[in-house]
Amino acid sequence: MKFQKLKQNFSVCKVSSTAHVDFTQEFIFLSKTDDEISLVCETEHTPPNTTECEAGWKALKISGILDFGMIGVIAKISNLLAEAKISVFVISTYNTDYILLKSENFDRGTQVLLQNGYEFF
Repeated sequence: MKFQKLKQNFSVCKVSSTAHVDFTQEFIFLSKTDDEISLVCETEHTPPNTTECEAGWKALKISGILDFGMIGVIAKISNLLAEAKISVFVISTYNTDYILLKSENFDRGTQVLLQNGYEFF
């Protein structure tokens, strides 16, 4: 399995509404529940109505389209990183998954994955 290292810096936020979310940006991950509206965006595009925010994330994109029948993809990646004491924030889209790592753990995390047979481009 191959990963693409994304060059952007990301923030994980809670926002009071979607009114100031810039949907023209390349990466916007938005989820809404009865309790909150969560947003993952490029740090430089964090909206002004953010109520809580944690900056300092880098992302890996799993290359290619993942079939819904694939089992254990995220579990295996998460377990390898957890064994190295690296936490992850995972985002799944219809086509693929994104693994976010804190910036200070990004290089070490990619090394763990390389050592376990994953490739990067």
